Amino acid sequence: MTTSSQAIILFAHGARDPQWAEPFAIIKKQVQAARPDAQVELAFQDFMTPTLEAAVAQAAAQGVQRVDVVPLFMAQGGHLKQDLPRMLGKLREQHPRIEIRAMAAIGDAPEVLQAISDWVLRGAAA
Repeated sequence: MTTSSQAIILFAHGARDPQWAEPFAIIKKQVQAARPDAQVELAFQDFMTPTLEAAVAQAAAQGVQRVDVVPLFMAQGGHLKQDLPRMLGKLREQHPRIEIRAMAAIGDAPEVLQAISDWVLRGAAA
């Protein structure tokens, strides 16, 4: 059982091919190494497990006080505009003692976009 008061749930779309999730597993490992005081989990919208609902339920069962949902999506599509707010509302009703927050999608972060642009430019310069 964890003694963490915070869970960070990395929320990705999911795919039928298990290899698709490998980069997200690396992100999870890196975040967990940087934040050993937090419970870090992956959750998926479709095709893969655990779901966001299951990941939040697990965090709640382990006594966390706050859950930060981090959408690992490049753009604000239907999942983030409609599905995620609906899911978060339901989760807040199911777990009223837990503060559940959602960060912006990674594609909305200027530093992520800059890192991608820099990577493209380094590769194109070769």
